[in-house]
Amino acid sequence: MITDPPRRMLGEVLIEKGVINQDQLRIALIEQEKQNIPLGNILVELGFVSEAIIRDTLGESLGQESVDLAKTVVDVDAISLIPREVARRYRVLPMSYDKQANVLTVAMSDTFNIVALDQISAMIGGGVEIESLLAAEADIEGAIDQFYGYELTVDGIINEIDTGEIDYQSLEAQTDEYSQPLVRLVDALLVDAVKKGASDIHFEPEQGFLRIRYRIDGVLRQVRALHQNYWSGISVRLKVISGMNIAEKRAPQDGRISRTLFGRLVDFRVASQPTSHGENIVLRILDRQKGIVPLEGLGLTEGNLSLLKLLMARPEGIILVTGPTGSGKTTTLYSMLNYVNDESVNIMTLEDPVEYPMQMIRQSSVNEAVKMDFVNGIRSIMRQDPDIILIGEIRDEDTAVMAMRAAMTGHQVYSTLHTNSALGAVPRLLDIGIKADVMAGNIIGVVAQRLVRKLCPDCKEAYSASTFEKQLMAVEDDVLIYKACGCDSCDNQGYKGRLALMEVLRLDRDMDELIAKKVSRHELESAAMSRGFTPISEDGVRRVLEGETSLDEVSRLIDLTHRVH
Repeated sequence: MITDPPRRMLGEVLIEKGVINQDQLRIALIEQEKQNIPLGNILVELGFVSEAIIRDTLGESLGQESVDLAKTVVDVDAISLIPREVARRYRVLPMSYDKQANVLTVAMSDTFNIVALDQISAMIGGGVEIESLLAAEADIEGAIDQFYGYELTVDGIINEIDTGEIDYQSLEAQTDEYSQPLVRLVDALLVDAVKKGASDIHFEPEQGFLRIRYRIDGVLRQVRALHQNYWSGISVRLKVISGMNIAEKRAPQDGRISRTLFGRLVDFRVASQPTSHGENIVLRILDRQKGIVPLEGLGLTEGNLSLLKLLMARPEGIILVTGPTGSGKTTTLYSMLNYVNDESVNIMTLEDPVEYPMQMIRQSSVNEAVKMDFVNGIRSIMRQDPDIILIGEIRDEDTAVMAMRAAMTGHQVYSTLHTNSALGAVPRLLDIGIKADVMAGNIIGVVAQRLVRKLCPDCKEAYSASTFEKQLMAVEDDVLIYKACGCDSCDNQGYKGRLALMEVLRLDRDMDELIAKKVSRHELESAAMSRGFTPISEDGVRRVLEGETSLDEVSRLIDLTHRVH
């Protein structure tokens, strides 16, 4: 049953939203008097609204978060906590279980059923906290049949496939998908990758087998090797759910998958590439919960954080975020946008593609098919009365010129650039074709960053730095630093999670004059250092001395040898 808030409130909310009209509400209320069942159920029965609309509206009215079970993949650890008969009795679907926080997330049609929550809590025991999300009753019943009836672990599904036959026709069908183990295998791999904190999933066909690798903390790790017979079915399934053409195997394709995992929406950007052994498919995991970090959570020093906020307070000019691929540039840009996002400003973005949807921000994707490239897109955005423009990447002269033009006409522009350092942005733009005097005055600041792995707090080991290590860190006193070891908590990697090393360069009038004169990189660096600029190598050493990462890890990504005299 869908439990209503006060009966007229639901109707009024639906009318305000333009979902139903007064006549439809009157008919539903008359029927409700006759049948004595919740208004939401009556409106669905009459065909005036869908269950999804009722679910979302109720969630909004009650201040309760709702979930669409049609796009949800459950966690096998959660399913194991609540037996099927209990799930049916209380109309509850266990969705995910966070072992570290000891929190079980469930979907319910009546999130205020205290009796059901108490009974489930008592049955599970162990002080497990239960968080409930609102879902449509019919969806819950269907999901219980779907998830409880079949094997859901990766090993179990592989064993099931090895002992049976694959029905390739059902991979393309939309009915009873979960009877097909390859469908469950793809979902189980998605769940496993997100649970392990992966940023990418690689499906790589070889001569006689399929290699599956996850990129975790910036490093690829092989997690499975399957017989090549699996690949045809897995690739078809990935293409179907990401909206690709399953018949096309000779040309690269792009797609997108949205799934609710662990009670939150996670997007996967899918790309296929033909290779000599078949199509290679890579999924980029776009976890919205991790995608937008508060500005204070980026790990900047107090000085750099204040400097970045000062740059963002400027009414016009370009702020660039630089670094190699996979260094967290997009996350930093989104954090900056989130910081300035307000009713009083119009923020518009042009990305390739949009990674994380954000409220109140007008986001657009580059689309070559309709001639919406960066240049035409920026030109169009400037007619939309923007205050702040985000350009996904400056990759050629035309895009750079349009970005400069936007800054010159009083807009604040954020963008990314592929360079090794903040100072490297100047020669890179000169190389692209931007004139030095145009660059001076328009670029107000550059942020350069790298992502390094954090040492596992459970197994890191302290030791006295050697003479050479002290030279690399430019310290004279004896210091204790830490090295990676490896334990069960970090999957024997010695590292768990990542942190950003950053440098923030402010380009003031004096720096602009030097840029316009095309002085050498060394002169620019000396001028910046005299104004308090802290290079990224200093930030790396700071993190090593604080015990957050190892010197080996910092040296892997940043050249510290120039510090040795």
